[in-house]
Amino acid sequence: MTAFSLEPAQLAWCAELRTLAAERLRPLAEKGQPGRVNRDLVAELGRLGLLARLFTSGALVLCLMRESLAHGCTEAETALALQGLGAHPLHAHGTQAQRTRWLPRVTEGSAIAAFALSEPGAGSDAAALGLRAEREGPPGPAASGGPARWRLTGEKCWISNAPEADFYTVFARTTPGAGARGVTAFLVPADRPGLTGTGLDMLSPHPIGALDFDAVPVTADDVLGEVDRGFRVAMGTLNLFRPSVGAFAVGMAQAALDATLAHTAGRDAFGGKLRDLQAVSHQVAEMALRTEAARLMVYAAATAYDENAPDVPRRSAMAKLLATETAQYVVDTAVQLHGARALQRGHLLEHLYRDVRAPRIYEGASEVQRGLIAKELYAHQEAR
Repeated sequence: MTAFSLEPAQLAWCAELRTLAAERLRPLAEKGQPGRVNRDLVAELGRLGLLARLFTSGALVLCLMRESLAHGCTEAETALALQGLGAHPLHAHGTQAQRTRWLPRVTEGSAIAAFALSEPGAGSDAAALGLRAEREGPPGPAASGGPARWRLTGEKCWISNAPEADFYTVFARTTPGAGARGVTAFLVPADRPGLTGTGLDMLSPHPIGALDFDAVPVTADDVLGEVDRGFRVAMGTLNLFRPSVGAFAVGMAQAALDATLAHTAGRDAFGGKLRDLQAVSHQVAEMALRTEAARLMVYAAATAYDENAPDVPRRSAMAKLLATETAQYVVDTAVQLHGARALQRGHLLEHLYRDVRAPRIYEGASEVQRGLIAKELYAHQEAR
């Protein structure tokens, strides 16, 4: 297998996932309440074994799942992705006790996970976060006769699955003034005293909320990875999930392209079919070209991650940037070629038009990806 082609078995699996998304997951998604966690949908993802694949497979498989599910049911794709994003730090850095308690519930779909990094004043600038983790008592576990203890005080905002998640991967500042080097990742169950949340009225089918931490107690037993090394946990998670955000975007772009092919081939206009107009056919060709280019870059970035290549941050950023910008273009063009019908509530493209916008912002906005790409390029040039 190369980064530019899939084996027949992989292609067949993707087709199976698209069918499952359309026939089995979409009906469950339609029964859900917008802005709320659809626990029935998450549980079905668990029964299908897809949540378990988040932690037993590589980046390419994750991308194939997200792309295929997005083609037929964006809600199912997002539910799967948020379980992975929220629980990947636990899988990769958690203690045996943490993993034993939570991972089985995540993979069966009975516990909802969330990734709590963004803050009102620190969205894409993750190193600037201000949620404080204030140590209780003298430093060192032995000094207090037990595990080190902190109190979390501050806010998180724009958190997917908040305030309905069962646990949060929370990034807090344990060393003031240390930038990225002073951040620690904590696993915080939702029922911890002092932790409250409110939902935000967002353009999103899944819940997005704000979290308030009022001296929330955590101990060394809640740390994911090492104290003051939480930024590595965050960036390692994002390096994995950024290409798969691109895969989500590719799935939406392909759905819009498929709808456009069917519409322009069947719609009568100006004495023929829409596809007979060169202006239309050239636009459709451009949509297909950009979608395929984005798909190939996503697969290449995922393969680089699975092979532990040294340029993963750059490839991940490029894949997310190209794919999300491409999907915005493809969906917008599809709406234009469909006309007013595409803006009618309930139309596939009306749905995609709403869902395609956010990926250009979350997990690092497009501008952040460009900055990261440039930084990596110049660092490589200076090292030569």
